[in-house]
Amino acid sequence: MGNLLYLIAVVLIIIWAVSFFGGYATGGIIHVLLVIAIIAVLLRVIRGAA
Repeated sequence: MGNLLYLIAVVLIIIWAVSFFGGYATGGIIHVLLVIAIIAVLLRVIRGAA
């Protein structure tokens, strides 16, 4: 389950980066996806350290 969460986070970060630097008008949803991805990565790091 942890690997899947990490994979989803990486995919969301890539989607955010492409849309952010590509100049596509995606509205606020892309920033919500970025926040979700960052939270997923942080959870992975915190749980991995424990």
